[in-house]
Amino acid sequence: MTNDPTERNAESTPDGPNNPGELTPTSPDQGASPLLTQLQPLLDGLLYPSESDEPVTSVTCYLTQDTPLTVSQIKDWQMLPPAIYVDEMPLDDFWSPVISEQDWYGDDEKKRTAGFKAVKALLDAQLSAQQVFRVGETERTVYLLGRTTDGTRAGLQTLIVQT
Repeated sequence: MTNDPTERNAESTPDGPNNPGELTPTSPDQGASPLLTQLQPLLDGLLYPSESDEPVTSVTCYLTQDTPLTVSQIKDWQMLPPAIYVDEMPLDDFWSPVISEQDWYGDDEKKRTAGFKAVKALLDAQLSAQQVFRVGETERTVYLLGRTTDGTRAGLQTLIVQT
């Protein structure tokens, strides 16, 4: 078992392709690969601000059903025990702190905002049904996942610290 979500994406689950609408394993290279290729240069050096600024990375996910993802499915995907807190947050709550420019911003903050606007534009153009999930309570891993045109899921992963 691994904690690297990019390595876990191709692992099988008890649910499978024989259960319509359930979890279906896919290769992380299917469908999401062109998006990830475009996304990577935009993410280099990009930090998500919270109580600690953390890197943003790309992620793929084997969940391919048409329906919106659930907290339970995220727990299954990440192989989390029931005691770990997971919730869904509004998409706007993920983006607003990083794409809204403030009057007091210096060059570094303006550059970060421009970087996040470029990432958001790319994801909005290439991902439908975007959802954001937070895992944990103080140091929270955040996943923004959406569906590519072929139905695979991909997006972003970062860490936010909220005390």
